Amino acid sequence: MHRWSLPIAACVCLSTLAAMAAAPSGDWPQWRGPGRENKSGFKGINTDWNANPPKLLWQTEGMGGGYASVSVKGDRLYTTGNHPDGQNVVAVDLKSKKVLWKQPITSQVPKHGYDGSRCTPTIDGDRLYAVSSNGGIACLNAADGKVLWQHDFKEWGGKMMSGWGFSESPLVDGDHVLCTPGGSDAMIVCLNKKDGSVAWKAAVPDFGEAGKPGAGYSSIVISEAAGVKQYVTLVGRGTIGVRASDGKLLWTYNRVANGTANIPTCLVSGDHVFTSSGYGDGGSALLKLTKAGDGVNVEEVYYRRSNELQNHHGGMVLDGDLIYFGHGHNKGFPVCVDLATGKTIWEASKESRDIGNGSAGVTYVDGHLIFRYQNGPVALIQATPDGFHFKGSFKPEVIEREGWSHPVVVDGKLYLREQNHLMVYDIAAK
Repeated sequence: MHRWSLPIAACVCLSTLAAMAAAPSGDWPQWRGPGRENKSGFKGINTDWNANPPKLLWQTEGMGGGYASVSVKGDRLYTTGNHPDGQNVVAVDLKSKKVLWKQPITSQVPKHGYDGSRCTPTIDGDRLYAVSSNGGIACLNAADGKVLWQHDFKEWGGKMMSGWGFSESPLVDGDHVLCTPGGSDAMIVCLNKKDGSVAWKAAVPDFGEAGKPGAGYSSIVISEAAGVKQYVTLVGRGTIGVRASDGKLLWTYNRVANGTANIPTCLVSGDHVFTSSGYGDGGSALLKLTKAGDGVNVEEVYYRRSNELQNHHGGMVLDGDLIYFGHGHNKGFPVCVDLATGKTIWEASKESRDIGNGSAGVTYVDGHLIFRYQNGPVALIQATPDGFHFKGSFKPEVIEREGWSHPVVVDGKLYLREQNHLMVYDIAAK
């Protein structure tokens, strides 16, 4: 070997790693990130958390009480939390690492099971939108938090399927913002995002025997299945699709619903929708949507009972033709599932018992999955059909209550909300 070979190779290697580590992942402007896919675009993470666990870069307080995740745009981070003056939207300046402003969107602190906020604010240009856990939607100026307009879900007969508070993160689509009050005549409401005026209300009559009437704990996603633009979500009675242009109910699917809490955000893939819910009477299903005149037909491709396959909460990630999530009621067992067949490719129930307990919030980044368990630990798992490959874990600096706030990755930084605390970790390769 020539004497210069190793130094040059090392320089090339270091330059490549530096470029990978510096690769930007853009913003995380809403619940589950761009496209609501729960996937970060960052490339170049540290993939050995056993040898090099993520380093805490900084932490701050002032988020308030709650389980909401965070949204990030530029040098601003937004979340929601309970403070003495009500439930607030909170803005953090990522440069100074301090709370920039907080603005109440309720006049009192909402009371329900597991008190605290749930909504991840949706950022759209110079505005942001948030749903309060007692049922209401607000539009705020992103720069200073000024409330521009507001609606109470009582206007539309708002109703939750059970008593843990509205948990939706609103969807901005073009000139409109959408939310799910859960009323029979207004299950979903489409509003003009500028002034809050009503564009349409989607009437969804009670359907099926599974589940309960009202809104679920899920958030809306966009589908173009069967050539029809539609909004898909999981409500109290199951999964529904409504036409985007006018809110007409296109289809319903009741079998996946449970009578306690329907939570996970649905996955869309072409003409298919994958939906799951937890507890003893939920389960998982793949639905195929086909055009039928001016409507849409729904066909069940497969259904798996809750004891076979369920995402209690914590969310699911679709990567190509594979689905990854935490399976089991209050378990969060890492699982890899074939989307087309519903077949479990691997499940790490035994292997993951020593990592963390309870359901796990899951985020995808650079070919890996970050699992944040309810009791605190954060684990790195390779996203591959080749089996369960555990890459290490760490315990966050602060663990107070249930770790239900979903992890977010932007530009090599892992953001973890823990009630009043915000922690930022470095997960970029060095």
